[in-house]
Amino acid sequence: MKLAVPDLISNSYFPAVAAVELGFFKQEGLDVSLELIFPVDKSYAALRDGEVDFVGGSAHSALAAFPNWKGVKLLCAQGQGMYWFLVMRPDLVKEKGDVSVIKGCTIGAAPWVEMGLRRLVAAAGLDTERDNIKIMPVPGAVGAGINFGVTAAKALEDGKIDGFWANGMGTEVAVRKGIGKVVLDIRRGDGPKECFNYTMASIATTDRMVREEPEKAAAAIRAVTAAQKALTADPTLATGIGKKLFPETEATLIAELIRRDLPFYSPVISEEFVRDMNQFARDMKILDGDAAYEDVVATDLRALWK
Repeated sequence: MKLAVPDLISNSYFPAVAAVELGFFKQEGLDVSLELIFPVDKSYAALRDGEVDFVGGSAHSALAAFPNWKGVKLLCAQGQGMYWFLVMRPDLVKEKGDVSVIKGCTIGAAPWVEMGLRRLVAAAGLDTERDNIKIMPVPGAVGAGINFGVTAAKALEDGKIDGFWANGMGTEVAVRKGIGKVVLDIRRGDGPKECFNYTMASIATTDRMVREEPEKAAAAIRAVTAAQKALTADPTLATGIGKKLFPETEATLIAELIRRDLPFYSPVISEEFVRDMNQFARDMKILDGDAAYEDVVATDLRALWK
């Protein structure tokens, strides 16, 4: 079996990565390998087309391949809240939390990830056209094997963009090099409050698996929740995984990033989250009408969120 993630050298989908690398899927009787498929809409297209069995990515992005939530189910959360950071050139940042810093700037963001920033900009009272804000793909972030956050940090360092909207690893690399400053960290209270529930890192599979092979879907939930618990008990487990999968610099950073993320480690996907995410999806015109909680989440398996 295969589990697709859209970014590997990252803390964003690390519970899914750890579930594979620490052997929790194997303990559940599933032989699961990781597959890096960037950008996230292609991960979900691979799920739709039967090329992978699970996706560990941004929840709202399932709509890229499964319009109106038809044919897909969210199994559990990898972490609560929208998990991307707005990072800008240090000379542009006057005050943390001031979204207006992006006026007249070019911001790099991955496909579908950029929707979170676009909606946040509107919620903050800004307008991309009026305020001359250009949100675009990061130069160099194309093709197989791309790890987006690290690529975004390099583009910022090279002066190809003024800022980026990306994961904690890219953010940490940029901050430590002195080439970027954090403007917004949504999960820790920056930006409009509503932005927290625009999306989350989740685990998804097909309706068909939930219906016809529920034991495999249940095993995936148990594997990911076991990984969350193991990392909570000992964040340094992340270092061993990083040494296997990451470049040296990023491998030395991952345990600290995981330690910071632990307050958000919960497998629960609440009705409030689904309601807010669906509103975000309607605002971004990727969802028609509404979808009930049970249309989005594999509710029969909720008992495993413990």
